[in-house]
Amino acid sequence: MKYYRLLLLGLYCILGFGSNLNAQDSRLLKTLDDDDSKYTNVGNIGITITNFGTYGHGFSKWPDQPSCEYPVGSGIEHLFDGGLWIGGYISDNASGSNKAGPFVTTGAVDASSVSTRGGGFEFTNAVGSKVIERSSLIDSKFFSPQAVSHQDFVMMITDTNRVFNNNELIVDHSPLGVSIRHESYAWNYPFADFFVIMNYWIKNVSKKYIDSVYVGLWTDTVVRNTNVTSPRVGGAFYNKGGNGYKDSLKIAYEFDATGDVGFTDSYIGIQLLGASKNYGGANFVSWQFRNTTNSNFFAPQSDVQRYLKMTGIFGGTNKYGQGIDPATLKQPSNRSMLLTAGAIKTIAPGDSVNVTFAIVAAKKFGFDLPSLDTDLQKINLYNNAGWAIRAYNGEDRNGNGILDDGEDADGNGKITRYILPAPPKSPSFKVVPESQKATLYWDKRAEDSIDPISGKKDFEGYRIYRTNAGYDLTSSQDFLRDLVKIAEFDSMGNDIGFNTGFDFVELDQPVTFEGDTKEYYYKFEIDNLLNGWQYGYAVTAFDEGDSENNLGSLESSSLATAKRIIPGTPPTSDKGVEVGVYPNPYYGKAYWDGSSERLRKIYFYNLPAECQITIYTLSGDIVKKLDHDQLSNGSDLRWFETFADGSQQMSGGEHAWDLVTDDDQAIATGLYLFSVKDRSNGEIKTGKFLVIK
Repeated sequence: MKYYRLLLLGLYCILGFGSNLNAQDSRLLKTLDDDDSKYTNVGNIGITITNFGTYGHGFSKWPDQPSCEYPVGSGIEHLFDGGLWIGGYISDNASGSNKAGPFVTTGAVDASSVSTRGGGFEFTNAVGSKVIERSSLIDSKFFSPQAVSHQDFVMMITDTNRVFNNNELIVDHSPLGVSIRHESYAWNYPFADFFVIMNYWIKNVSKKYIDSVYVGLWTDTVVRNTNVTSPRVGGAFYNKGGNGYKDSLKIAYEFDATGDVGFTDSYIGIQLLGASKNYGGANFVSWQFRNTTNSNFFAPQSDVQRYLKMTGIFGGTNKYGQGIDPATLKQPSNRSMLLTAGAIKTIAPGDSVNVTFAIVAAKKFGFDLPSLDTDLQKINLYNNAGWAIRAYNGEDRNGNGILDDGEDADGNGKITRYILPAPPKSPSFKVVPESQKATLYWDKRAEDSIDPISGKKDFEGYRIYRTNAGYDLTSSQDFLRDLVKIAEFDSMGNDIGFNTGFDFVELDQPVTFEGDTKEYYYKFEIDNLLNGWQYGYAVTAFDEGDSENNLGSLESSSLATAKRIIPGTPPTSDKGVEVGVYPNPYYGKAYWDGSSERLRKIYFYNLPAECQITIYTLSGDIVKKLDHDQLSNGSDLRWFETFADGSQQMSGGEHAWDLVTDDDQAIATGLYLFSVKDRSNGEIKTGKFLVIK
């Protein structure tokens, strides 16, 4: 079972990896500096990326950190773990004299071989190494002029070490002698928030040649809704995957063939984007978990077998469509996917090769059964893969590998990659929750945006989005899908949009807020909300499009400005205002409750800014004491952990309680009394509420 690999993964992560490239005995200076704490969070795909050659975390950090969650916040995970593989022969010169091998260095491997080989973890890092984060977003605390995307992760790894600092051997590891600079890129643009670029520069730091080189990503994909089925259930969680491959896009993918169908209507794809040296082609192979008998789906047990898998040959042709039947792959099972680029003829000492992949997610298109894999269902996957290619191509808009006339936008004479058309900047956005109301504010910075392709200011207008009450109580949350446009305002004097102008929302003078120096120029009020219910809001900016470059109107990211609020009463110390509870009476299994006692909640309202709430039985026994202020308002309850993301704003005059006593017991049916002591003036107010279960 995969629990064995999960145990090993956790053990290796706890021990940590380091490196000393100058050590004559090639010993690994083992540290606690392995970094698996970073995960993409600017777009709609959350994937953990480490500085020891792997991605995902084997659900060792679930549910606190995504392994590969899409959409963000949905609970739908898409992989157990994966890692970089590099394979080749070692020789004395370019002609291949005294060739030895093949050898394969692996970041992670299939669990079926863990017991016999030790399994993966052959890439290490330097003492003090961490994943470095950069961002091109000016508001980000990680802003850097060197950033490629909205969220870069940068790390260095090597395969040159043989043993750990306790003299434990890295089992069966034969170093190729390479160091790797790994950079990943993620964006928040709506047309690019569903993929993460994995960019590897592989340098030969040895004195030998590395011949017939293959570079690949091995991935243990698993597409399941963890809100419906926990990874802790074991093997039954993992054996539902169906697979496929699209050669023209060089993308291998997995979907949920029989598991949480209806809740996991998505794809995860591993895509080869290109390399800096000529390579023979892309190879996709797959094998069954713990399979040691079937030649086509045999799980490799040695470097020789792994290398043959990388080439697509294993006891005969063993790749997709040649030995591996595409129809068989669509049947649910527990498989690994390996996508490689090769062969690269040789990497000389001191020479490098750049190989780039993408991890691509997509929702299935249309209304066919979620367990199927029809051409119609793959439309979004293929479109998303097309955007990953477009990001990789950058200035090379036609993807022919050369700079044609008009493509060298920066004039440096070489292809600059990872240039995407850009919508206007996301507005700075603030929401103020009030009683049955929300007031939205945003600034004007989007209006100065310059498109990187056309070089023009092309701002056109703003759109306002909101979720409906109860959107958060579904088994599969998708914040972007649940947002509904409720208003749009655009520039006048052209034939784009509705030509509404901005008079309805523009303020006479900008406003600021305490502790916030931004100037907000626009205001929009929304009434008739339900107190105590969670709503999501976003404001986006869109441009007028670019007909010269055949681009339609582009819109900034909803996720970049997304805010969750819970309307309610503001704080008050007015003696004439009564405190209260809702719903009152409380009936068990209310609509907004979850499925367990810990997922119930009621609200106390009209509270002072700082107070103590004490709940009693009719006989005077204290049931619960709650300390309230505008930051500590009950939002740490399990309900919010389950159905929110920790960012939700409350009004300041309400406090949530899960009906659990100070003795950690659920309260019984009955009438309860409560008192509220205002810490600012000592005033005490009282009330009562009824619980019916």
